[in-house]
Amino acid sequence: MKLLVADRLEPLALEELKHLGAELVYEPDIPAEALAAKLEGVGVLVVRSKKVDSFAIDAGRHLHLIVRAGAGTQNIDVAAASARGIYVAHCPGKNAIAVAELTMALIAAIDRRIPDAVAQLRAGRWERADLSRADGLFGRTLGLAGFGAIAREVSLRARAFGMNVVAHGRSLTPQRAAEHGVGHARSLEELASRSQIFSVHLPLSTGTRGVIDKKVFAALPERAIFVNTARAEVVDEEALIEAVEKRRLRVGLDVFADAPHAGSAPYDGRLLGLDGLVYGTPNVGAATAQAQSAVASETVRIIRSFLRLGDVPNCVNICATSPARYQMVIRCLDKVGVLANVLGVVKRHGLNVEELASTIFEGATAACTKLRVTGRPSEACVSEIKAFAEVFHVDVVALPNMA
Repeated sequence: MKLLVADRLEPLALEELKHLGAELVYEPDIPAEALAAKLEGVGVLVVRSKKVDSFAIDAGRHLHLIVRAGAGTQNIDVAAASARGIYVAHCPGKNAIAVAELTMALIAAIDRRIPDAVAQLRAGRWERADLSRADGLFGRTLGLAGFGAIAREVSLRARAFGMNVVAHGRSLTPQRAAEHGVGHARSLEELASRSQIFSVHLPLSTGTRGVIDKKVFAALPERAIFVNTARAEVVDEEALIEAVEKRRLRVGLDVFADAPHAGSAPYDGRLLGLDGLVYGTPNVGAATAQAQSAVASETVRIIRSFLRLGDVPNCVNICATSPARYQMVIRCLDKVGVLANVLGVVKRHGLNVEELASTIFEGATAACTKLRVTGRPSEACVSEIKAFAEVFHVDVVALPNMA
């Protein structure tokens, strides 16, 4: 099997991939628009930020697995991959500490105006009085929008600074918040009203796009600190600009809605021109050597598991609830053609097999095969299967509807 790594990956990880028995092709500088032409014969594709669209997926006729060497799969057309039966996996949580560190660095930089101080010193100016009016972080309340792996790491570091932490998340309960030593807010507006510092850690989905809106910004106190190291799209940018201009919000961003696609392209963002109240970094939240090493190791683990065990850790496109409603339990001889005969009967009776698993008993004489099917097998179907001399018994079990 051919394995194409189409983005930068650590040399040690590449060495490990070479020993997995696949033909490794390392071409990190392939332009996204040329990716489709490179996928002939490729069984496993690894990318980081490179876009994998439906055109590339359709061109990858031999693709079995796409791995994003990072958290999230926003640059991959997961629906197109699912339609072709291609696994899509990612490396969640491996950059959590790196992003949490940047979040705290932005908060401290805003409070102490560190970029301004550095710029003034480099310009030969010693203006200490102007930079000596920081609020300080001790005793301040930090609101965390979202409480996933990154937000939990931020919480640990913020409490070490002596800050009070309050969080709101879709699945965060008051009990779970208390277990993590943080307060609980019932809504984003309530969270904002209780926070002097507000940090965004929400994934992008249809439910979170633009969810940090005018109502959230209106609930923040004037001159609050606002930080987003998650996704630009979860914030209503116009509402953010208005909050900076009218409420003097102080902002730290690692993500920008108008960010250039090229790594070193010129950038003249609207937000950065707002009266020196916005600090920014060019989407470097996960860019530490530690994080990249952890992501590379996880990428190797996913591919190794797939090649050796047929299992895909961190897969994002396996159906959460099977459409199967009945399970046929078939005890039979472990002989050539037995399962083929059973499947032939199932096909003739119009049943679609959603899942199939077989257990082979000691001695390799007998097997127990479980077929999960969409409809209830008829008596005629069961009788046909029971009529095979190699079949010992057939049971039909109704499955719980988990939808």
